[in-house]
Amino acid sequence: MTSILVVEDEETLAESLRYNLAREGYEVTVVADGRLAVEYHRRRAIDLVVLDLMLPGLGGLDVLRQIRSSSDVPVVVVTAKDAEADVVAGLELGADDYVTKPFSMRELISRIRGILRRASRVPRSVDSLVFEGGPVSLDVDRHEVRIDGELVDFRPKEFELLEALLARKGRLVPRQILLEEIWGVPFFGDPKTLDVHIRRLREKVEQTPRSPEWIVTVRGLGYKFADDR
Repeated sequence: MTSILVVEDEETLAESLRYNLAREGYEVTVVADGRLAVEYHRRRAIDLVVLDLMLPGLGGLDVLRQIRSSSDVPVVVVTAKDAEADVVAGLELGADDYVTKPFSMRELISRIRGILRRASRVPRSVDSLVFEGGPVSLDVDRHEVRIDGELVDFRPKEFELLEALLARKGRLVPRQILLEEIWGVPFFGDPKTLDVHIRRLREKVEQTPRSPEWIVTVRGLGYKFADDR
């Protein structure tokens, strides 16, 4: 059974999450404290974390940072309305998605299903598929990326986004296509999610991230991975 850890100190919301996720067939554990969440994650196998960023004691961003130091488990962060800085910080630390309070339980469950579906993709049985462009070599089956021959760690969403761009090297990929392909259809979130992940890709791929040579913005339309020069 798929295991979900809910980290939420608001009792009414925590119980609602427990009830609705359990009704969907998930095994749900709820903790109200950030330190307990980190400890539980260390000791138990978890398939996904729903993490409130506003927690007493150890805050949600610190919890996310500690989880990411040892695991790529999918994380959906929950934050207050208009807390854009927290959203960006969470995404930069490796959160897979986010919702803002108040949120629709149906929307959250839809996002969780999409994340778990992508995380459980079965590797292809055919020969390894490799995309190359500029300094980048991306091996789909091995889930490896090399930059100038050196192995570099990419988080799941970063890997998927880089793959989507490399697979269409030299061609514009519209923003909406990337959002729906990487984060699911329908896409409910803030389109800035894409911009944050593009920035993280450039920091790993480009020699000068602020003047990108390979991951190029097509203003007002989307992005493309440039043809080899």
